[in-house]
Parts: sequence; structure tokens; C-alpha cells
Amino acid sequence: MGTDKHEAKVNAGHDTGSWPAARSNDVVPDYRIKLLATGGTIEKTYDPAAGALSLSNPGLDAVLDALDHPTTELDVERLMAIDSLDMCADEQRRIVDTAAECAKAGGRDALIVTHGTDRLAPTARLVAEQEPAMPVVFTGAMIPAACADSDAHANLAQALLAARLLPPGVFVAFHGRAIAAERAVKDYAAGTFIECILS
Repeated sequence: MGTDKHEAKVNAGHDTGSWPAARSNDVVPDYRIKLLATGGTIEKTYDPAAGALSLSNPGLDAVLDALDHPTTELDVERLMAIDSLDMCADEQRRIVDTAAECAKAGGRDALIVTHGTDRLAPTARLVAEQEPAMPVVFTGAMIPAACADSDAHANLAQALLAARLLPPGVFVAFHGRAIAAERAVKDYAAGTFIECILS
């Protein structure tokens, strides 16, 4: 990929492009999904200068490029690129407000939010309180897409499917399950999200 494409896609708060690219058989997408990218483990890549995984060069582009979804058009907007453990209340509110605005604006059939797993469920519950009139699907990864045995590609592919099949509401799509945001909890021991009745 060219440098210009990548530079355009890391500018926070700007649309970062649409997938899929044109195909020779002229398949026309019949479903439009807005994707809000916020960072998290799913996007971490190795930073040789720091000698560690980081979000200095978010890796969502590579995950999307690896997925084949010719009948779905993705409009990607980068809101931020942070670890959710570092997320402050203002940043969480920005995600909630942007998700609510996207749901109200129309023009898309569903919304996906990629998010760090540590605060993914609380953010999803805040969005659920807005009662969006379209499916809103949160997803992420326990292992970065750039690493072997990552769950990033599978989780994002499942989020794309869930966004097509689920009714209006907010859900967490992770490891083959779609859980209503009001009942989704991260199970640190199991390394996944589970369904739980919250008091």
C-alpha cells in the first residue's frame, strides 16, 4: 500500500476510507456499515524503537485488507488509537456520542466499534443506554492482529456477520458469540467475554 493511503487513515476523527475495493466482476455492496476505530489490542503492532507492542502505528488496515466482504461496504472512521486502560471519561464519552450520532444520522445499516477489551463492555453499555435504532456491534481482540494465533481477524469477521443479522441494539461479538451489551462481561481467567446477569 502507498504511504498516502496510510497517512490518510491515521488522522483521528476523519473518515479513513471504504472497503471493499472495486472488483472485476462488479459486485455491488448491498449493506453499508460504519466502523469506528478506537485502538485497543486488536490494532497493536510491534514498535522496534520501543521494543514493545504499541498503537503508534495502528494495524486495523491490515486486518480489513485480509477480510473478503464484497457485498458489504465499510466506512471507517478513526476516533482515537489508545489502549482502553488509558481511556479517560472524556474519550469514552466521545465514543458514546459518536456512536449515537451515527445511529441517528442514518445512511448506514449498522455500526461496528473496535475497542480495547478492558473497557469495551462498559462503553458498550453506555451506548446501549442511547437505544440506537440499528445494530451496534463492539469487538476487539485478546491477541494483536500482528501476532501469531491472533483472534483479531475472526472477531472482526464475526462482527461483520453479526451486524447483518442482529436486530437494533448493542452487542459484543467475540469468539463466536454475540452477547447483549447489558449482559457482556470480560472474563479475565477465560480470556473472553461471557454473558452474565448484571445487578
